[in-house]
Amino acid sequence: MAATLKLSQLISALSYALDITEGQPEGHCVRSCWIGMHIGRAIGLEAQQLWDLYYAILLKDLGCSSNAARISELYLADDRSFKQEFKLVGTSLPQVLGFVFNNTGTHADGWRQRAASIFNVLRHGKEMADELINTRCHRGADIARQLRFNENVALGIQNLDEHWDGSGRPLGLSGEAIPLNARITLLAQVIDVLHATHGRGTARNEAANRAGGWFDPELIQAFRSISQDEDFWRQLEADDIEQAVLALEPSQCEVPLDEDYLDEIAEGFGLVVDSKSPFTAGHSLRVGHYADRIAAYLEIEPTRRRWLKRGALLHDVGKLGVSNTILDKPGKLTPNEWVAMKRHAGYTEAILSRIESFEELARMAGAHHERLDGGGYPRGLTADAIALETRIITTADIFDAINAERPYHPPTPIPHTLDIMRQYLGCAIDPACFAALEHVLHAEGAVT
Repeated sequence: MAATLKLSQLISALSYALDITEGQPEGHCVRSCWIGMHIGRAIGLEAQQLWDLYYAILLKDLGCSSNAARISELYLADDRSFKQEFKLVGTSLPQVLGFVFNNTGTHADGWRQRAASIFNVLRHGKEMADELINTRCHRGADIARQLRFNENVALGIQNLDEHWDGSGRPLGLSGEAIPLNARITLLAQVIDVLHATHGRGTARNEAANRAGGWFDPELIQAFRSISQDEDFWRQLEADDIEQAVLALEPSQCEVPLDEDYLDEIAEGFGLVVDSKSPFTAGHSLRVGHYADRIAAYLEIEPTRRRWLKRGALLHDVGKLGVSNTILDKPGKLTPNEWVAMKRHAGYTEAILSRIESFEELARMAGAHHERLDGGGYPRGLTADAIALETRIITTADIFDAINAERPYHPPTPIPHTLDIMRQYLGCAIDPACFAALEHVLHAEGAVT
């Protein structure tokens, strides 16, 4: 599979997962890459510098899930809506205050709690923002390094929220002390958000207004020149923008995508998913592990097992599109919240299916909440339409969901977890997969 798949194709497709956790319209990272690469070319960057910039932009939001739960906790708000609106906030006091009053306490339990939340933000807003951005930026850079990207890429991500005048975060860097990739990426991201929400004119004008403040004046000058080109905007707004961005990767700097690297990328994006909630830390890795061990016991051949483990690691990538006010809710979900929660399976399939060679993997992973009796979601498939690989992931997923701590229950001992699962054999859980899981747990000494 890796022989026919390019790194740019894989990362650009997975960047759509980062878009949804930031509350941005799909393709935000890809469009930002189109903008940023044109700026990079305009200022004369060489091929390797352009390659570094390319991946810094596509992966700019790698750490975005790591502060989602904290945003919901501190601001009593939907993390995705909060992040979406935050990208539009400028530096003027009226804008900042408007953002605070409109986006704080939106999920509070009554007006008193909302008022207390707003007052807390007004008193401690700077420290809260410093914490959130520091977490996001450093986590994103760490994952980029784990995915074999160099320091130019990692530091572009880590310093994304620094401003030319020193008013940014997390370090308060200014001027040329801010890595060039970070300066270009911030400008490109803001241009895309403003263009998507207010059009070309506002994007041009607002970027120019922030020259010397948020943005490097030289980069603004380069963008001013680019923005006169009608073809630049036409392609940015076109349906085939992703294909245009794929063509921008400097071909002489391409990195081979072998099977081991593909495994590492699946694991890295599993970490992004698991960072979304404190209750899912390690979930994707554990589901990947148990799915692989169950498959081995069922004598699935090694190449297919490797493929299956990637699907298991990525099975919950769609949860990046679900608010933490739902994911971390300790009580029963309302009917509307449950509908929103169930969308994650469809999101998983949609994101993974953007990769042409992942078509089967996308269906298999997106079906992990289907049931043998037809009572699952998103399609209500019955046993004859549910592949063995999906049944394996479902078994591993249910085991970890019961065994690990969740907002609605404490950790469940393994023997009790297995007793609960036995109640669903033949209706939600495949008996052969369950028997394989029991064997694996005995072999690993988890149960006696």
